[in-house]
Amino acid sequence: MAPYGWDDSWADAFAPYDAEGLLAGRVVRVDRGQCDVVTANGSLRADTAFVTPHDPMRVVCTGDWVAVEPAGDPRYVRTYLPRRSAFVRSTSSKRAEGQILAANVDYAVVAVSLAVELDLGRVERFLALAWESGAQPVVVLTKADLVPEAATLAHLVQDVETVAPGVAVLTVSSALGEGLDVLAAVLSGGTSVLLGQSGAGKSTLANALLGEDVMDVQAIRDVDGKGRHTTTTRNLLALPGGGVLIDTPGLRGVGLWDAESGVGQVFAEIEALAADCRFHDCAHIAEPGCAVLGAVESGELPERRLDSYRKLLRENQRIVAKSDARVRAEIRKEWKRKGAEGRAAMEAKRGGRR
Repeated sequence: MAPYGWDDSWADAFAPYDAEGLLAGRVVRVDRGQCDVVTANGSLRADTAFVTPHDPMRVVCTGDWVAVEPAGDPRYVRTYLPRRSAFVRSTSSKRAEGQILAANVDYAVVAVSLAVELDLGRVERFLALAWESGAQPVVVLTKADLVPEAATLAHLVQDVETVAPGVAVLTVSSALGEGLDVLAAVLSGGTSVLLGQSGAGKSTLANALLGEDVMDVQAIRDVDGKGRHTTTTRNLLALPGGGVLIDTPGLRGVGLWDAESGVGQVFAEIEALAADCRFHDCAHIAEPGCAVLGAVESGELPERRLDSYRKLLRENQRIVAKSDARVRAEIRKEWKRKGAEGRAAMEAKRGGRR
């Protein structure tokens, strides 16, 4: 199962279930209360009813490592291993619930189409969720062949880089095969989740990385670059050059879900400026001695950037106020602890090869 991300750390975590005679596997697809699981004995179908709780944050999802019954009709998933990371957004309902899109992700790939005008605010929103998940964000500007002027393309890349500190920004053209080798090399080191709006070219990009037409692709309207959801479930697929990719349906709504630290990472320059404000609880609205407002007045900080920061913080605070932040914080703390343990195990293993 190594091609799907199995390592010594996962084996150690699974040991108690191995002693019970259960089978280890990774969930590659979930739909209608069942899931497809890849195991050392091949792929199988299993029922998730045994581990479907009332808490939507704890349901089995694509990317989970699970303990499955070795036989039976139907077979059941008995449990899933503690997650190293998870990409979560708020649902569109008014109940302030989180929806897990993918688990145990190393890279969150945000696909942004160059066929339409850049929406930097939406890029910032995706990045906040990506950072909060515990994964490393990567922004991929798709359909680069539709921007023939090299200077224009460079300016677009620069615009995105200014809102994505610490994030690689890559350009690709699935139609021409340009930039795919660099992206494939980045993704070969772990599990990646592919995110973006409908029409961002995710399914076409996934097919290009996989080297075959696995995902359905539909034509996009020229007038606004929008398309229908060609991907309706989250699918985990092994990449030919190493690593695995989780493709997701196009996201019309991308609500934050307790993503304060993620917002802070996206707007790292604002948080750095805030350290010099006169008041430690400065809201950066009209307070005297506000270093953030001073940076806006001097032109050091774009006003659009500050407006976006305020908007995402307000939205996040509303979500937190509606839900049990303490419980989610405990879950997120556990993901990050497991992630650190997994990365440490990988580093130790690599060091042993030298």
